[in-house]
Formats: sequence, structure tokens, C-alpha cells
Amino acid sequence: MSKSVDINDEYVTRVEGHGNIVVNIEDGDIEKCQWQVIEAPRFFESMVVDRSWKELHHVTSRICGICSMAHQFASLKATENAMDIEISDQDKLLRRLALHGETIQSHVLHVGYLALPDLLDAGSVIPLASSHPEEVKTVIRVHRTGNELSDTIGGRNTHQQRLIPGGFSKIPTENELVQLKEKLENSFEDLNSIAELIRDLSPKLANFSRETEFISLSSEDEYALYDGLMKSTDTGTEKVENYEEYTNEYIVPQSSAKYTKNNRESYMVGALARVNNNYDRLSPKAKEVAEKFDLDPVDHHPYMNNVAQLVETVHCFEDAIDIIDKLLDRGLQEQGDYHQPDIEVKAGRGVGAVEAPRGILIHDYTYDENGVCTSANCVIPTNQNHGNIQKDMEALVPEILKIPEGERELSMKTEIELALEMLVRAYDPCISCSTHYLDVEFVE
Repeated sequence: MSKSVDINDEYVTRVEGHGNIVVNIEDGDIEKCQWQVIEAPRFFESMVVDRSWKELHHVTSRICGICSMAHQFASLKATENAMDIEISDQDKLLRRLALHGETIQSHVLHVGYLALPDLLDAGSVIPLASSHPEEVKTVIRVHRTGNELSDTIGGRNTHQQRLIPGGFSKIPTENELVQLKEKLENSFEDLNSIAELIRDLSPKLANFSRETEFISLSSEDEYALYDGLMKSTDTGTEKVENYEEYTNEYIVPQSSAKYTKNNRESYMVGALARVNNNYDRLSPKAKEVAEKFDLDPVDHHPYMNNVAQLVETVHCFEDAIDIIDKLLDRGLQEQGDYHQPDIEVKAGRGVGAVEAPRGILIHDYTYDENGVCTSANCVIPTNQNHGNIQKDMEALVPEILKIPEGERELSMKTEIELALEMLVRAYDPCISCSTHYLDVEFVE
């Protein structure tokens, strides 16, 4: 039987932004297999030039409505590093706590609303509200707790206004932290239910593995989300300031977003990369979830990124409780509302990096003596994953072609299309965030 397939899957669903899957197979020969990013470039690096140091974190938070806080933290850290601004231990704990909120929001949204329908043979989460109402309600409760955590620390769920260079304009009260801790503690039963559900459905995750490089932040002190060195499973650690030695951005014809590579043709960032690089520093309950899925480092199954997101969600709940305990034990240092730290503005260059839900995020700014930005560069997690998605597709399609016709449950075209869509969704891409290509020469 002739193995000829023509797939032109425009606008892959249940991902943020627009991307296409294109596969053309003639008589068993793969003539084209592409992951295409077709969004228009958004030029945020250009938008912040000539803006004040006070504005950049608010502008760049609009890069993404899902991980806006991660962009703010990377931006703030870049500004603070450029101007030698120190933040207090209390503010660092509060920032770590806030980042947990955003990670919970994003991971639960993806696992519960975007990936779960694939495992339950549904086109979206909407029909699951009727077929699996209790499961959907459980996901909503956990997601809402992440929203409340972000709201309590940042002032609102997205594009938070309390985050400023040097700290916070307003901090939560001790009573708010106590109430938040109680909600976090009451969520573990729901988290366990979600873990059991995904484990029961995990046989539907493709048993596909391709050895690749994983890059994330890493720290000896904690599971690195807010601080750390850059770490590669291939090449070891490097200071964040030297990020360009790892990211090596380049352009390809089928993508309006830049690609990256380090030691190999591509690498992966995100939850699976972090678990692979930082497994020993996961919280106890998070490790228990990882063990349920036999998730051991270094795991090269890209579909396991969804499981790693679930593991990280449990870690964020447990670590958030520990952070709140530390803050309450030492007592909050009070500060007035609309607080503005005393900052000496000066020229300099700074690089800031945090782990956004989808992977390591880097902002790089240069300021003049008046605190006006003269150049900027943002390296987005999904940017760094595009190349790895492409290489995974190139390796996965031949594996599907090898399956004998009598063993297929679906047609070859449908099977390839579904497997590739699930692969893309496993990476949880934020495609709009990644389309920042800019190469402009200004001539006076």
C-alpha cells in the first residue's frame, strides 16, 4: 500500500498563538516535515528603547498575558543588575512566592484545559464539563488557588502593578498570608486527584524518546525558578550574564521567531528541563508524584513535559507554604502603600533571568546615565524550544511510518496529525511571546 500523506494543519489548536504543522510524504519518503511559526514579529525590544528604567517591566509584562509576572521579574532583575540595586531578603521571598503563583496558574491551565482533552479523546475542555464534571471542577479549584496567590502578592492576576525596581510598592499583610497558606494546604487532595487522573491516562502519551540537551536555571540552594546559574545537561553551568554562549539565536525560513542551539542542533527548556537538572531539590510531595510516573532524570520523552508540569505544580504548593512560614516566623517588615525605594540612577548593562512556566527567560538591557534604555534583548522560552519541536517532529514521523497497517487504530494521516499536535502541545508553546525577531540598523 502506498504511504502518501499530505498534512497542512493550520493554526494548531489549544496552544497560545498561531503555528502550523506541514508534512508531505510521497511513497513512504518524507519530502517535508515542518513546524512553522507564522505570527507577525512584535518588536518589544524596540518598544523599550528610549523609555525610562521605571517603565520597562510594565511594558515587557505585556509580552505575555499568561506569564506576565515572569517577564516582569526578568525585566526587574535586568534593571536592578544594571544599576546595582539590592533587594531585601523579604522581597526576594515574596518574589519567589509570587512566581509560584504564576507557575501554578500556567501549569494547571495547560495540563487541565489544553492537554487533558487529548487524553480523554475530546476536542476541547468544553465537552469535558459534561462528561467529566468532577475532574473539571477539581482543575478549576486548583487553578483558582494559583490566581489567588498571584493576586495576593502582585495585586492582580496578570500584569501586576506592585512589582517595582527595588522591591514592591505594596506587600501583603500577615493575615492575608495566613489565609493564603490555609488555601494552599487544602489543595493537596485535589492535586493528588489530578495526579491519579493523569497517571490513569498516561498510556495515551506516546512512547517517543529522542536524546536532546536540556537547559534551565540551577542552584545548590533551592529548586531554581527565581535565581540560579544556567545549566546544560551537556555542557554544565554558566553565569546568566553569558547567556549568549548558550542561546546562539538564528533564523530559519519557515519561522517568524528565532531558533536557538547550544551543544547540539537544538535543546529543550521548560518543566522537563528543570526536573532533569534539579530533581534532587524538588519538594518531598513533588518527588512522590514524579515516582508515580517513573520520571527520573535525565528523561528524554518530550510528552513527559506535561507530567513534569504536574510535578512542579505540587512543588510550588509545598514550597509556597514553606516560604509563607519563613515570612511569618521572622515577621513582615512593614512598609507604607505606594512605597518607592531610594534608587541612584546610573548607566550600565544588566541581564536578568528567571524560569517562566515554559522555560528560562532572559532580559538584557543597557541604560544611559539618565536611566533611559538604549538597547534591549529578550530571549523567550518558546523561542528556545522551536528547534527542538522541529527535530522531534523529524524523528517522530518515521517512527509512525514503521507501524504496520494492521496495528493502526487510526488512518496513517490522522495518526501522524494527532501525534504531532500532541507533541506541540506537550511543549506548551507561547508562540506570540516568541516572535520578537528584530535586526534594524539605525543610520543618522
